Amino acid sequence: MTPLLWTLIAIQIVMGVFDTFYHHEFTERLAWRPSQRYELKLHGVRNMLYALLFLVLGWLEVHGIFAMAVIAVLVVEVVITLMDFVEEDLSRKLPPSERINHTLLALNYGAILVLLLPVLIGWAMRPTGIVLAYTEWLSIIAAASAVGAALCGIRDFAAARRLGRMTSVPAASLVEKLPARQTVLVTGATGFIGSRLVASLTASRHQVIALIRNPAKADMLPPPITLITGLEQLSADTKIDAIVNLAGEPIGNGLWTEAKRRKILASRIDMTADVVKLIARLEHKPSVLVNGSAIGWYGLWQDQVLTESAKSHACFSHELCEAWENAARPAADHGVRVAYLRIGLVIGTDGGFITRMLTPFEFGLGGPLGSGKQWMSWIERDDLVRLIAHVIAKPELSGPINATAPIPVTNTKFTEELGRRLHRPAIFRVPAALLRAVGGDFANELLLGGQRVLPNKALSNGFVFRHETLRSAFEAIL
Repeated sequence: MTPLLWTLIAIQIVMGVFDTFYHHEFTERLAWRPSQRYELKLHGVRNMLYALLFLVLGWLEVHGIFAMAVIAVLVVEVVITLMDFVEEDLSRKLPPSERINHTLLALNYGAILVLLLPVLIGWAMRPTGIVLAYTEWLSIIAAASAVGAALCGIRDFAAARRLGRMTSVPAASLVEKLPARQTVLVTGATGFIGSRLVASLTASRHQVIALIRNPAKADMLPPPITLITGLEQLSADTKIDAIVNLAGEPIGNGLWTEAKRRKILASRIDMTADVVKLIARLEHKPSVLVNGSAIGWYGLWQDQVLTESAKSHACFSHELCEAWENAARPAADHGVRVAYLRIGLVIGTDGGFITRMLTPFEFGLGGPLGSGKQWMSWIERDDLVRLIAHVIAKPELSGPINATAPIPVTNTKFTEELGRRLHRPAIFRVPAALLRAVGGDFANELLLGGQRVLPNKALSNGFVFRHETLRSAFEAIL
């Protein structure tokens, strides 16, 4: 085989490694998404075929029927890749970088076939046999690539098997507290929390009006549903029983530059102001506005227990949550009950902060952040959806409501429990100085700071958490 062919194969390997680790593992996190079980099986088969091809082409020269078998493997690989493309388009939205990488992989693979097939056809014309073709460092690289591809294949099969064991609670059971046939407007409907809330409402045959900014994400929401891209599309005679306002720029997906802070603030304040304007012009006012907020309202504390009556410390998180709650407050002037959900760290494998932890922890690279003494007030996602339904159904609930589980834990306890559940050590502590140097206020408030929050209002109003302990939550989602 020519140096050009080996160069193209090397490029294919590099792009494949990038696609596997950057896209499949770290950004898309396919190994923890039940919807991608079939895609993982396809990846597993393809990786095993790659391992076989690397070993054969790197160490052997195959003739006759063996060369024909290699050609057959190449054909099967093409078929599996086409099936994978179809499955990806049906089951998830690929980010632009992954689409570009797949296009480059396909073009490069086509060039490899153009150069490789004539060689294989020539070998196929010879008498059947196998000749050792050791080429020093090329053979060693081919063997290493075969081992890597086989390990990735085993990983894909194991992840697919695990996803087959994972079960989710029926969506309809999460909103059983709601009165029959409610019409609920949900902003942020395609987000981590909003999408599960919408699925629960539609499964229970409530009418959902979903505000989405990106129409391309519309197909991720289960029908029947009314989709709008702006609140101005709703006429004054639209009947809405409740509004759940969750829309806002994510705060944990990038450093808090000045531009990012302005975007985070504006996305929440502007949307909430639009919600209040909608309420003002509706002929039939909703009974309640459940507005998003966060436990960041309290600012940075150490061991002090925080209930809804606690005071706050000044920081960006408090400024953000205070502005968000203030933007929703005028809805009360129109006779609408307003509840501010001060949401903690939401746990679930489909999104949220924990998805960034699963991959390093699964590879045994997890551990506490800083001292590990900072408190983490968390809530399992389905419990949060149930609490939203509870707040809508209970007219006596208004004002700030802590949306956290009753038993917060320290960061050390959190990482130990996650490691235990994944059967991995959690010993790689990340120094606080490093986090502060890289992340600034983002690291100080979201990673190293903490709040020990208790959901007094929810508990005193009769809400029962399905997952009071972190171990129970991890057993449910992992």
